[in-house]
Amino acid sequence: MIYFRMKTAGALLACLALLAGCGAFKNSKIKPDEEQTAVGQQYKGRPINQPGNSLFDAFRQKDAGVKVNRFLWTASLQVLDFLPIEAADPFTGVISTGYGRPPGGGQAYRATILISDPALDARSLNVALQTSRGPVSAETQRAVEDAILTRARQLRVQAGKF
Repeated sequence: MIYFRMKTAGALLACLALLAGCGAFKNSKIKPDEEQTAVGQQYKGRPINQPGNSLFDAFRQKDAGVKVNRFLWTASLQVLDFLPIEAADPFTGVISTGYGRPPGGGQAYRATILISDPALDARSLNVALQTSRGPVSAETQRAVEDAILTRARQLRVQAGKF
């Protein structure tokens, strides 16, 4: 019993020493050309003591990433409401749908929408449409993009943000 406790305590001390050693050389780096340490220099254009250089930085909260225009997001979901949504990630701005038929149409479509900018602009919206036979024509894709942009502008006007 005592041997087991001593063994556990020794392993715990070894782990703590290893973890403490991760931050021991916080203001230094090893030069690839030499085997000596340089203090206070930068590593790949970033100071050594900046966040992102420790083990605990992996557990810190990161920024959400791309900011998505809410009007484009809502308009995309409303215009393509006949398509079943397979995945939607508002943090990256990607909406992926399954195959569905438009009202009054015979051809089944699936779409992937990317909203890459917070601006209500045509550059912020990318729509990729596909049928079971392959990609759709450029005119069809442009018509869907125009319908989404028109609906997004209508939503912005309704919200009172000119």
